[in-house]
Amino acid sequence: MHIRVLRAGGLAAALVALPLLASGAAAQLAISSNDHKAVLVNGVNTVPASPADDTVTLIDLNVSPPKIVGELKAPSSVVGPPQNVAITPDESLALISANMKLDPADPKKTVPDNRITVIDLKSNPPAVVATIETDPGPAGISINRAGTLALVANRNAGSVSIFTISGKTVTAAGKVDLGDPKSGPCSVAFSPDGKTALVTRDGDHKISILAVDGNKVTDTKRTLTGGVRPYAIQVSPKGDIAIVGNQGGNSGDVVSVHVIDLTGKAPRIVRAVDVGQYLEGLAFSDDGNYVAVLAQNGSSVAETHPFYNDHSLVVVFSVKGTELTKVAEAKTGKWGQGVAWSRDGKSLLAQSMSDNALAVLSFDGKNLQVTGQLKVNGGPEGLRTAER
Repeated sequence: MHIRVLRAGGLAAALVALPLLASGAAAQLAISSNDHKAVLVNGVNTVPASPADDTVTLIDLNVSPPKIVGELKAPSSVVGPPQNVAITPDESLALISANMKLDPADPKKTVPDNRITVIDLKSNPPAVVATIETDPGPAGISINRAGTLALVANRNAGSVSIFTISGKTVTAAGKVDLGDPKSGPCSVAFSPDGKTALVTRDGDHKISILAVDGNKVTDTKRTLTGGVRPYAIQVSPKGDIAIVGNQGGNSGDVVSVHVIDLTGKAPRIVRAVDVGQYLEGLAFSDDGNYVAVLAQNGSSVAETHPFYNDHSLVVVFSVKGTELTKVAEAKTGKWGQGVAWSRDGKSLLAQSMSDNALAVLSFDGKNLQVTGQLKVNGGPEGLRTAER
């Protein structure tokens, strides 16, 4: 099998290519945030000497094979779910959260960050237009389908920040305190109608249900309890279910995704489906008929660990109501992170921190196959497309 490898040839070269994206009316953006502050050494997340600035890579997913069309600098972090990137439905703005930063007192360590970078995707070339602050440890981000409201889970503060979006302006509009600073809110997902948001909490193994009315966001105080360390989460484009990935303890145990039924009087977990070791990213296809889940599969532990593997796994399930049926799986690079679909459901991207690359996969409804690779500058750790 021939696998094509495409590289980001440096910032200047990448930005020159951006008009190609602007000229394609049907282009679909995928955005990868890339952490330069983290490398894996014998299973331990380690800060390298004199790391470069973190980067953001812009990818056109509507061409075959997908291609890199831009790159710019913005802080981010591998700590937290690979959902620290969010794109407005019209692909005009992107938000990137930075969970950790270098410790000013000791550059060999990291400490919680509190920054969200706002990127104008319609300018030529795309550019950072603002940096806004949250509570410590911003992680997963969700933007509603109207493109007017963003929620950010603050993992080190037990809170969810609220931001309004108007044109290119993102404005702080308060926060929701979940009542426990150690609850570890990891990620957040809006329902398609924008009236509900679900927040995973890996500190106390719960999922919070938020009520949304315009720009007002409140905690209903109702929580769901399913697996150990709920992490990445997304609501189906159909609005009937949500899928949440659990991390477990990264000790070799097979862990599951949970299916949340959103059609009843209140959300509730109705099903668990085994996937593999230590789940990271997940994403629904645009039609909601499939969901892809990335399991690190023991690839981020020391090679001496009894359940070490030299690859991650991308597993695709078909979705019918609350039923998930495994369709296919493929091996991808070590220390896997996020996964994303093309709009036509025929291509996927899967990140590998260890490879500094995103695998390109093809899917025909039955078979999943790695067909190429996109090399990026830094370790790719956050990946999203716009939810419409």
